[in-house]
Amino acid sequence: VQLQASGGGLVQAGGSLRLSCAASGRTFGSYNMGWFRQAPGKEREFVAAINWSGDITYVADSVKGRFTISRDNAKSTVYLLMNDLKPEDTAVYYCAASLTARRLWEYYSSSYYDYWGQGTLVTVSS
Repeated sequence: VQLQASGGGLVQAGGSLRLSCAASGRTFGSYNMGWFRQAPGKEREFVAAINWSGDITYVADSVKGRFTISRDNAKSTVYLLMNDLKPEDTAVYYCAASLTARRLWEYYSSSYYDYWGQGTLVTVSS
């Protein structure tokens, strides 16, 4: 599966953005999906994940209450709605697809994701 992330940009603190990740192929509904981010000089970190059917979601503590992950299998797209953005949310955001993640810690681990999008830059100004 090929993934194409979009929706990043420059936003002021307190603002909102919605990222999209469009997948090619007819098997999107089989994949668990995740969003990760990488800030300059830092390691890639987990942001949010959703299982193949959309009824299980996980969100990192650092964004809980502000970010929401969702998916539309008919459109082969996963979304990340980001509200109340903070300067520390500035990063390149990557979507990823996993066939093997089952347990909580597996969703949080980038090593369980098989396919990655190219990333979209989110910049939050203070």
